[in-house]
Amino acid sequence: MSETPRFAPQIKIAATYMRGGTSKGLFFKLLDLPTTAQQAGAVRDAIFLRALGSPDPYGKQIDGMGNASSSTSKGVILSQSTRPGHDVDYLFGQVAIDQPFVDWSGNCGNLSAAVGPCAIHMGLIAADRIPHNGMATIRIWQANIGKTIVAHVPISDGQVQETGDFELDGVSFPAAEVALEFLDPADEGEDGGSMFPTGNLVDRLDVPGVGSFAATLINAGIPTIFLNAKELGYTGCELQDAINNDSEALQRFETIRAHGAIRMGLIQELSEATKRQHTPKIAFVAPAQSYTASSGKAIDSQDIDLVVRALSMGKLHHAMMGTAAVAIGTAAAVEGSLVNLAAGGGERSSVRFGHPSGTLRVGAEARQLDGQWQVTKALMSRSARILMEGWIRVPAQVFLG
Repeated sequence: MSETPRFAPQIKIAATYMRGGTSKGLFFKLLDLPTTAQQAGAVRDAIFLRALGSPDPYGKQIDGMGNASSSTSKGVILSQSTRPGHDVDYLFGQVAIDQPFVDWSGNCGNLSAAVGPCAIHMGLIAADRIPHNGMATIRIWQANIGKTIVAHVPISDGQVQETGDFELDGVSFPAAEVALEFLDPADEGEDGGSMFPTGNLVDRLDVPGVGSFAATLINAGIPTIFLNAKELGYTGCELQDAINNDSEALQRFETIRAHGAIRMGLIQELSEATKRQHTPKIAFVAPAQSYTASSGKAIDSQDIDLVVRALSMGKLHHAMMGTAAVAIGTAAAVEGSLVNLAAGGGERSSVRFGHPSGTLRVGAEARQLDGQWQVTKALMSRSARILMEGWIRVPAQVFLG
């Protein structure tokens, strides 16, 4: 009888599996990661990939905790903040499903709602910052984009209150509301820059072989390219299958996204877009219309200001990314942007928009200073809940190359 081959065993790492908004992901405490993964690099990426089950050529992430969508293939690292005036540092990684890479270029607005509750759960927040009953105000440093997020987390009897009656379209069950403030949400990037990187509220984006489109290119919440649905041949009321089952449409969106990324200064060559899938996002807008959401819920045009559809990691999102919602609210507050015009134009401090799963309200405070638009704050509410806690197991092979 031949000897059984020996392979490296699995290791276990403490982790919390959480839903935040319409996303869910694995949350790690920085100091619980192996020493070699406590800094950016190949080992950290390998752990995230293996834990979520990527890369998976079948596109299912069967051998990991991911659920085969951009909304569920996510990882977070939390640590006590070293930045004055902040409680916790939050680093987000978007894990590709069928490719071996983790995109660290942007934030996840949905999982931002889970950061405060998870940080309390992990013991990262000083006890005197948490009331026995009431609201804990947690100041979060979003390390990917260098911005502050303030989370208002409900507390009951010294514990995070997770259950409640707050309903969020795209999430099946009600939960406790977590209000979020995204302070100075314009993502200026590593070298600084304008909220509107081209200096224009609306540009003409020429895409060889595809077409020419009016576009609002904005860095707020997350870099986003907004287009008019009508110019793309859509109504703005499309559900996932109408886009995601059309491979030609997906390729067209990716080509437009790559050209938009160059115009925004995020990449230098079109080929770089394949390694930067998380940013920029691409979305299309249209005036308010009545439609039926994916749940069967009737959305009345009288109850919304506009309709928006957005793609994430190459697919139409089932609801709306939290960071893209910040971009929507910010652009809507700026008179003359495509989002503002779709909502009817004029001054706006908030909008309610329709997305594939229902509706969402987001607010923003915008002003002009020396001819430049600035947004001091964007506001929205989400909910969050711990789904599982314990240890994630990954083969030790990820450390051996």
